[in-house]
Amino acid sequence: MSGRTGILFVCLGNICRSPLGEGIFLHIARQRGVLDRFDVDSCGTGAWHAGEKADPRSIAIAKKYAIELPSIARQFSPRSDIERFDLMLAMDRQNERDLLGAGALRERVRLMRSFDPTLNGADASEVDVPDPYYGRGDGFQRVYDMLTRACEGLLDSLER
Repeated sequence: MSGRTGILFVCLGNICRSPLGEGIFLHIARQRGVLDRFDVDSCGTGAWHAGEKADPRSIAIAKKYAIELPSIARQFSPRSDIERFDLMLAMDRQNERDLLGAGALRERVRLMRSFDPTLNGADASEVDVPDPYYGRGDGFQRVYDMLTRACEGLLDSLER
């Protein structure tokens, strides 16, 4: 290990939610001057989009806030990711089950929105980051807002 905290953002296909979470986290950590403390990546539980850039709608919403999305989609690799990452952040409960089913340690897997300070005590139905892929309207903006709050809370938690 590099001495840095490994953080992996995980969704289904690694083109919408997880690259956006990764980009937001990198942006906030850079602004706070702590980026060098982290090894950050994103992946999907499925391989449908492996090798692709983020969804154009994720790229557009990130660009609106001057955030870069550097990752190229890839599938979760139990062999290397479980060893490399200290914290695997599932975007929803199905992603969480998939990570645990692949052998990830329970203490290293968390739901992304569990770090959102506005959800303190929220019921389980509110903790998923909804997949905006098939949605219309403001879905990507809503996901951006959720991930920004959660990334701020995550970084606050890691800095304590």
